[in-house]
Order: sequence, then structure tokens, then C-alpha cells
Amino acid sequence: MLDPKSVVENLDAVKAGLGRRGPAAVAALEGLEPLVARRRELLHDVEDRRAKHKAASKSLGAFKDKSSPEFETVRQELRAAGDEIKALETELERSVAELEAVLLRVPNVPHASTPDGGDSAANRVERTWGEPPAFGFAPQAHWDLGARLGIIDFERAAKIAGPRFAVLLGAGARLERALIQFMLDIHVREHGYTELLPPYLVNAGAMTGTGQLPKFEEDLFRTTPQDLYLVPTAEVPVTNFHADEILDGPLPRKYVAFTPCFRAEAGSYGKDVRGLIRQHQFHKVELVKFAAPETSVGELESLTRDAEDILQRLELAYRVVTLCAGDLGFSSAKTYDLEVWLPSQGTYREISSCSNFEDFQARRAKIRYRPGKGEKPRLVHTLNGSGLAVGRTWLALLEQHQQADGSVRIPKALQPYFGAERLGPPEVP
Repeated sequence: MLDPKSVVENLDAVKAGLGRRGPAAVAALEGLEPLVARRRELLHDVEDRRAKHKAASKSLGAFKDKSSPEFETVRQELRAAGDEIKALETELERSVAELEAVLLRVPNVPHASTPDGGDSAANRVERTWGEPPAFGFAPQAHWDLGARLGIIDFERAAKIAGPRFAVLLGAGARLERALIQFMLDIHVREHGYTELLPPYLVNAGAMTGTGQLPKFEEDLFRTTPQDLYLVPTAEVPVTNFHADEILDGPLPRKYVAFTPCFRAEAGSYGKDVRGLIRQHQFHKVELVKFAAPETSVGELESLTRDAEDILQRLELAYRVVTLCAGDLGFSSAKTYDLEVWLPSQGTYREISSCSNFEDFQARRAKIRYRPGKGEKPRLVHTLNGSGLAVGRTWLALLEQHQQADGSVRIPKALQPYFGAERLGPPEVP
């Protein structure tokens, strides 16, 4: 959430910043100006009356005869004035709550280094790594290759749960498990993250803290009667791990977590219908950082490199793209997308988004840190990124490392986890 005080005092600048995202972002401020004006009026009135009440209280203390009618009259007037101040304070609290309710639906202001642009066409390619593979045969899409290898089954998954689900079997399931363990080991042992295994169900407060609620409820799976939500990403439970806390000790704090992720994919039907690109349930290894405001820009760069390291060790060609202001996620101030090459589509597709949310999430979740002993707490900056989306890594590995004989080469770094150099013919009839 944006800082209400900053919005009140710098409304035109906030509008200009949101304008970089597009008209819809500015429209989210609709109804805010009268609330800002009312809050300003109430605040001025409360402060003015408090000052007068304080002065009158001093004059009451100057009375020598505390039993005089004049003393009692002033005391009654002060009591009535105090009641009026309390009523105004209650109204001020209500106006602040109304202001914050509007701000919960307002996206973050883009960072100054985020490029301008209205949609993905304006995103900026920063760098590429590896060469897209050149095949001496017609490469297969992962859904065809996986079916021929007997390692994926969409039809039986649909029988069990409906569309946008998959069953991995045999070597396919083992490959998924190998990727998860490989990613976690690298991030913990070499990149210095602390592993968490969080709940897969969270409450509405946690979803609000990271920005999924109230705006994106239609994209979530909600349970009844417990009124909990299945996590769309480990970002939610891991970021809220420190909700309502003041962090002491050095920053950044770095966490990694593997979770299944659940998304309703509302409004996405007709997109990526085939294969594993857009599923209701998928696995992800998530990286989360809590950083000091002065270092969060650099921490985003290092978090992105940590995610890139996984792709490089898996020998997967990819590129890094800076999202323009109009293509940013709701809570993000700056985002790098890692896009992996998919031979079946002849293009790069997102496999990780690495974002700096600055204090946007921390203000909602009330996460602060103490810069030094005895110093006043400040809001942290939160960052996260996929390290990586496991299903998309699975399918990219199949497509980029497929061989003419229909097998799949397993990258050297992954072989100890998978237990073989190649993924060959079906293991299950």
C-alpha cells in the first residue's frame, strides 16, 4: 500500500507516478480526493482544538479558589471540549480507514529506473544467455514428447480434477522431484538462503499483506467453512512470516521455500490451453528477501542473478527482460522477467519474475526493522522471485534438451539428482 501521508501531501506526484502505469492505475484513485480533503480538514480541526484545550487546561490550574462557580464553569467547558475532541478523533480514524480502503486497491508507483510503456511491447531486453538449440530434426512440444515418453498424462488428470491439471508419472515425476531438490540445495548451500516449509493455506490478512486481496480475489482458491486461501505462491506465507514484527539484526534476511501453488487463472481461458504453461496447480521454488531501503536496488540484482544461476546450470537458453511501467504487477515497483526459450513456440516465455516491492507490502503487513540500537523502526523493503517455477523448468528442459531418438539429455548438474544421463523410453506402460 502507498503511504497515506505521502498520498495526502503529494497527490499530484502520486498521480503522475501512477500515470506511467496507464489510465486504469490513476482511475484507482477515484474517490480519494474528497477523502484526502476531509482528512486534512479533520486533522487541522483536531490539532487546533487540542492546542486550545491544552491552553485552557493551564488556565484552569491558575484558579486559586477551586470551589468557585467560575472554576466549575471552566472545568465543565473543558470536559465538553474534551468530548468533542474525542468525537473528532474517532471521525479522523474513520476517515483514515476509508482512505486506506481505497489505497488497498491502488497499485505501487513504478521505480524511476522502470522503463515507460503501456504493455509488454515496451519491455526492455537486458541480456541473453545461451543460444537457442538448433535441431537437425523437427522438435516436439513438451506435451507430445512427454506423452511419447510416457511421463505425463493430461487426460487422466482431467478425469480426476478437470482441465488445466496434469499427472506426471515415472521418470517425469522423478524429474520434477530432482529439479525441486536441486534448486533448494543451490539456493541454501551456495546462495545463502534459509529454507522455510510454510503452510499451503493462509488467511485473508496474509493475502492482503502481499497484495492479492482485495483486488485479485477471483484469481484465488478459497476454502469453506475455514475461510482460508490456497497459496498462489510461497511469496504470501514467506513474506507474512514477519508480519507485525520489528526485525533486529543485520539485513537482508533471505528465505527460500518450495510449495505447490494454486491459481484459478480467472480470465485466462483460451490462453496456453495445451501443456504445462498455465495450470491450476504447479510447483515453485520461491526466493524472498527483506532488505533495508538503501540496499534493495542491489538486492534485486543479486536475487535475479541467483535465479539465473539455476537456468545456467541447467544449460537452458534464456533472456532477462525489464518490465515497463504498464506491464508491472500490482505490488511491484520494478521487475525483471527471466524468459526461457521454448523451441515448440519459437519464442521466449516467462519462467521467473524477480521484483522489488519497496515498502508497498511491508506497509500492508506491518513489517519493520530497527536500523540501530535505540533507533526508530522503519519499514523494510520486500523482494521476491521464482527460483524457479518448477513446471516451466521441466517443460523447457524437455524441449531444449530433446534428442533425435526421442530421449531427453539430462544436464550434468542435475544428473546426481535425477540418477541418469538421459530420460529415455516409457517407464510405465
